[in-house]
Amino acid sequence: MTHSFPHPLLEQTTSVEQLRTLPQDQLAPLAAEVREFIIQSVADTGGHLSASLGTVELAVALHFVFNTPDDRLVWDVGHQAYAHKILTGRRDAMATLRQPGGLSGFLKRDESPFDAFGAGHSSTSISAALGMAMAASLQDHQRHAVAIIGDGALTAGMAFEALNHAGHIADQHQSKLLVILNDNEMSISPNVGGLSNYLAKLLSGKLYTTMREGGKKVLGAVPTVRQLARRAEEHIKGMVIPGTLFEELGFNYIGPVDGHDIDTLVTTLRNLKAQRGPQFLHIVTQKGKGYQPAESNPCTYHGVPPFNPETGQMPAKKTGAPSYTQVFGDWLCDMAAQDQRLVAITPAMCEGSGLVHFAKQFPNRFFDVGIAEQHSVTMAAGLACEGLKPVVAIYSTFLQRAYDQLIHDVAIQELPVLFAIDRAGIVGPDGATHAGSFDLSFLRCIPNMVIMAPSDENECRQMLSTGFRHPGPAAVRYPRDTGTGVTIEPTLDNLPIGKAIVARRGQGVAILAFGTTLAAALEAGERLNASVVNMRFVKPMDEEMIRKVASNHELLITIEENALQGGAGSAVSECLAEQNINIAVKHLGLPDMFSDQGQRGALLHRYGLDSATICATVEAHLEQTDRSPAQTAAV
Repeated sequence: MTHSFPHPLLEQTTSVEQLRTLPQDQLAPLAAEVREFIIQSVADTGGHLSASLGTVELAVALHFVFNTPDDRLVWDVGHQAYAHKILTGRRDAMATLRQPGGLSGFLKRDESPFDAFGAGHSSTSISAALGMAMAASLQDHQRHAVAIIGDGALTAGMAFEALNHAGHIADQHQSKLLVILNDNEMSISPNVGGLSNYLAKLLSGKLYTTMREGGKKVLGAVPTVRQLARRAEEHIKGMVIPGTLFEELGFNYIGPVDGHDIDTLVTTLRNLKAQRGPQFLHIVTQKGKGYQPAESNPCTYHGVPPFNPETGQMPAKKTGAPSYTQVFGDWLCDMAAQDQRLVAITPAMCEGSGLVHFAKQFPNRFFDVGIAEQHSVTMAAGLACEGLKPVVAIYSTFLQRAYDQLIHDVAIQELPVLFAIDRAGIVGPDGATHAGSFDLSFLRCIPNMVIMAPSDENECRQMLSTGFRHPGPAAVRYPRDTGTGVTIEPTLDNLPIGKAIVARRGQGVAILAFGTTLAAALEAGERLNASVVNMRFVKPMDEEMIRKVASNHELLITIEENALQGGAGSAVSECLAEQNINIAVKHLGLPDMFSDQGQRGALLHRYGLDSATICATVEAHLEQTDRSPAQTAAV
């Protein structure tokens, strides 16, 4: 991938040291080139576009003012950090973004010393930066810690927990902590402009800070007067800036500042760099800045496949079998029309979880709680206590963040909450932080849970109905993938809980398939003349079926798109051990490592979960044990 630019600044700026030697009036042209590079680069590789286009000037200003990587920049999530990657020596590697062996789409400590903290989930930046600031104080280092968090990420309870603690502890230790709120919803855009920028420069400057700190000392002996003065300061600032909340938490609030005015950013950051204690800078940016299609529709261009940068046109969506996400969205609308008790909850994943049509059709029964997974689960528990039937639509990797609530608030109380778990198993280019590798393991050990894994889209619909009508907690987990193309019955039928079905009768080897691994298992079964069982339920497991196939076969193979440790295969072995059944068992699943990034099909092959590799694994296992598929009775 090669790119040409009208000005060669980016070509010449290959390090942050070179960036800091530029005259300040060259920073805006450099930012323009970085923005163009991001557009062209993401058009080639796909990736997160809108948020990164909105933070170009901020990234340039931060690396210009601060002594990175010694000063720590903690970008929340990583969606907004492509300019940061480009400026820190990774420009030429952007062609490998989100590809096997290439750059991560998020922050990754082992990728660059400039990535101070790895992040794929949101709302962690303030906690991490506070830890770094406190470490610097305790070790008598003079480095700064800067957290850059988006306004959406500020909806998470963890962010407010960190703000609450930081305002107290960072002030007490006079740590060099700066929190930057990247507000890209433009809800307060009338406040952004010349007056607001002037006030930000003034309030972050040395004169105001000296007077402020001096006043604290003078009035310290008279607490009542000092309190009155603080209230007066807050009310005066509150007349022109919306920072009272952060001032109450103990921060010195500055802003809102135009996040695309690089001169104002540089001046304000320099002023704040000279201060000690917790500082809070509020900037306002535009998602998709500088690229008209993304400016007009930032949600569509949040995460994109490769596209035409000249027109913004993306590849047409493939026709054919629907995705499991679509199947869930359709089922949700159908079931809601039939049962008025159904309510749907999602933690900021309306579109990703397939809830757009439901939200339009049933707006009073739809709750997007923001990036607040813990709250979403406990709110569902409260709804269930009052006789409603909540469905929590959540990614597998995000459910991890609400594990205590799942146990304490739902499972212990045996409340009828259905968890529709999307992005289970391998997710592809997003890599380890978004892979749903562990949900079967961490759900299976929870009492009172029913856990289902559909093999196709029709079974997914049936399982959702089954889980919805179950009088206790239930989970249906499905991958980020399309279905197999089977006919989807319009009815809302239940499945018998805990019952597996035989999908193919064979001899010698029996393959126990969980979820969408059934398709590959059936292909392998044809080649091996093996029996194949669609297990369907991970909990409760069909122990009668396991006993039956164990009595009629010499080798059992379990297949799941989940970590092997504690997963569905482990449950099969536990069942066999408990009943003193002695049979050879081979477990196939995700290895004891964090998932790589790459295309889903390639990763399934790498981890031995495609049909060809399943066959090869079984044949190799039989050779090692000096066996061949025995001519025993079929299941």
